[in-house]
Amino acid sequence: MVRLRADLDRCRGAGQCVFTAPDLFDQDDAAGLVVVLDPAPGPDRQPLAARAADACPNRALTLSPD
Repeated sequence: MVRLRADLDRCRGAGQCVFTAPDLFDQDDAAGLVVVLDPAPGPDRQPLAARAADACPNRALTLSPD
């Protein structure tokens, strides 16, 4: 199992995570910061979560073993 985490201090609301994996991420209405919708994506969603983390220009997302 892996855990998907977002560092809101690093997030700048670029939205690349939402464009890459809209079923895993959203953006809040106040500042446009990332909201993790599924912090424990299943094995079938982990490659997409990793692509979204790689797409983040501020490196605000991490996918790590739980």
